[in-house]
Amino acid sequence: MVKGEITVFLSLVFLLLLTLVEALLESASIQLAKNERRADAGRAVESAFAEYQKDLLERYGIFAIEGSYESGTMSEENILNRLSFYGTENIETEIAAIRYLTDQNGKEFLRQAVEYEKMKTGAAAIENLTGKVSEWKEQELKANEYGKENIETSKELDQMLESEKEELPAENNPLADIVDIQAQALLNLVSPEGFTLSSKAVKSEETVSNRKLRQGYGTMKEKDNGAGDTIFFNLYLIDKFGNAANKKKNTVLDYEMEYLLGGKASDKDNLEYVIGRIRILRFAVNYGYLLTDKDMQMEVDTLATTLSAVFLSPEIRPVIKHALLLAWAYGESLTDVKTLLAGKKVPAVKSKESWNLTLDGLLELAKNRSIPEGKETEEGNSYEQYLQMMLVLKSKEELSMRALDLVEMNLRSGMEKTFFRADACVSGADFDMTCYLRRGIRYQYHILYQYHYDEVLFLSYDMSNFEKAFVFHLSIPVFE
Repeated sequence: MVKGEITVFLSLVFLLLLTLVEALLESASIQLAKNERRADAGRAVESAFAEYQKDLLERYGIFAIEGSYESGTMSEENILNRLSFYGTENIETEIAAIRYLTDQNGKEFLRQAVEYEKMKTGAAAIENLTGKVSEWKEQELKANEYGKENIETSKELDQMLESEKEELPAENNPLADIVDIQAQALLNLVSPEGFTLSSKAVKSEETVSNRKLRQGYGTMKEKDNGAGDTIFFNLYLIDKFGNAANKKKNTVLDYEMEYLLGGKASDKDNLEYVIGRIRILRFAVNYGYLLTDKDMQMEVDTLATTLSAVFLSPEIRPVIKHALLLAWAYGESLTDVKTLLAGKKVPAVKSKESWNLTLDGLLELAKNRSIPEGKETEEGNSYEQYLQMMLVLKSKEELSMRALDLVEMNLRSGMEKTFFRADACVSGADFDMTCYLRRGIRYQYHILYQYHYDEVLFLSYDMSNFEKAFVFHLSIPVFE
């Protein structure tokens, strides 16, 4: 027999060690239970957000849960029910923050559209466009400046004629007829042969940008706009929406890009607005060229001298010459617009070779109201490029909301998804979770999930057909 003994001190130490071991085991067990609950909730959230609206993704590349689940009745309770179905039935869940595509003037829609286009086109796509933005803005300023100059010159000429109590000769004088042309509907003048004007229209009061919308709430991580985001967003709009020269199928409006720019209820009014803006831009370019061409100025000077010969006041001749130059630039701009609508390109800056309208042609135009179509050129800007130029001059918020108008209308009517509402589309949410572990231990945590284009899976390596190859976006939820 071997005798064993233990001191009181060792007994106390052994007791403390047992207590420590039990505490560690209990802590590990509780932590394991926490991890299991968090994993259950994470899987449920991922599963719920995997139920994104398929047609919205396939047609527009935008991820969102359609909150009514095709019932037409949006409720955040629907999302909580889906979470419960996927494994949170024993977890108390509340929505701490939620984002809809329409929040903050379509900020979520814009963010995803920019991410989509960056992934599709790459940064190289905007290198050539970045330098043109300032050029386009300068052209807009010049157009407005020359437009005011045109109005002031017309007023000055009218005042001089009134003071002289005389009228300009009617023969070989395009000025009076040009004024009449300016008062006519522009579309009637510049529509090329074979161009069919759309009669489609929408009810403005029912659109996303005009009705009262559901609003998100709570705090979520917001992404700041990056360099070139405006250009990427504009490229996305051109990619996804049709225009008068390149229409899309199954659309409520034929002239979608024109709607984005004009925001009017009918295709006709939107096209009228756009070609009016293009006409102003082209007027500035054409007038700028006339001021540099000595031969054309001499032609105008000769005609101005003839028209002012009946007046005793020599100061009226420069005003008539100025008015004729403005009228000639206006007539050439009408020719440019007609050329663009016919699917041709127009030179960014005119030259003697690319100028279309002679001074005799201006007289004929004013007399017969017949706008000639311009020459075919390999270099220059197309109608679509002018739309792109005009997009740069519009605010992103206004464009985002009008784009959502078209998205909603096209899915509801064009694709017969009558349940669809843009302000029922959830792009992200932050969930507060509370669960009870054994012995009444209460555990609280939250899970944030938001769609981002940072990881993409493909079924095919054939990048020539990006849209069909694209399957879905895998976003990892943030655990905190």
